Amino acid sequence: MTDGEVVSLGREALLTVLQVAGPVLGLSLAVGLGISILQAVTQIHEQTLTFIPKILAALAAIGVAGAWMLQKLTEYTGHLLSSMHHYVK
Repeated sequence: MTDGEVVSLGREALLTVLQVAGPVLGLSLAVGLGISILQAVTQIHEQTLTFIPKILAALAAIGVAGAWMLQKLTEYTGHLLSSMHHYVK
């Protein structure tokens, strides 16, 4: 296995992770930012206030994009397993 193949595998793995985790992390980030702005405006600085909306947003993102995320992971795993004979010599 050449260096280029290793880099290509690593890049493909990282891109898949970013694509799959992106919706959940992005929505959680947006909800956290919204709650932080709300806390700054109202001067309510309760640290536990941000956790439940973030968890609910993450669960909602998984509920909405879960099938797509599973499809992306299945495609990547299938591609990796089908080309395993090329990598293992």
